[in-house]
Amino acid sequence: MVSTPPASRPSPAIVKGARVLVVEARYYDALADELLSGAQAALDAAEAETTVVTVPGALEIPAAIAILTEAAARAGQPYDAAVALGCVIRGETGHYDIVAGESARALMDLSVASLLPLGNGILTVETEAQAFARARVSEMNKGGGAAEAALAVLALKRAASAAPVGED
Repeated sequence: MVSTPPASRPSPAIVKGARVLVVEARYYDALADELLSGAQAALDAAEAETTVVTVPGALEIPAAIAILTEAAARAGQPYDAAVALGCVIRGETGHYDIVAGESARALMDLSVASLLPLGNGILTVETEAQAFARARVSEMNKGGGAAEAALAVLALKRAASAAPVGED
């Protein structure tokens, strides 16, 4: 079953001054270029400041985000959100299941534990053709979608932080 993107997406949140960390896996260079292009366009449209860091593969992304967000916070320049970009294509062994599942689990754990808005743009596909259809900015633009997801959660976090606390 192939899912299609919604006919229209909500406008990306404008998060002026937001610092967003993008960690990309370059295991598949051409796919990484497409994912990063989409993510960067969405972040630029939102007027966010971005830092892009490259790691070898999808399993390295969660650790890189954890290390870099903690170091930035210690330096007094915390990241407001993060975007994970990469691709895992099914092969002939069970390695795909480990990489796809463990990278997604680690990203979710990291996001929830640290209250970090995090867009997961790690594609998990059966074929290279499926990967390109999802990565291309002119098609499904999953890199842009991951950035927009992180920005949407960041906007929610900012709104929640600004909301007055109710009195009982």
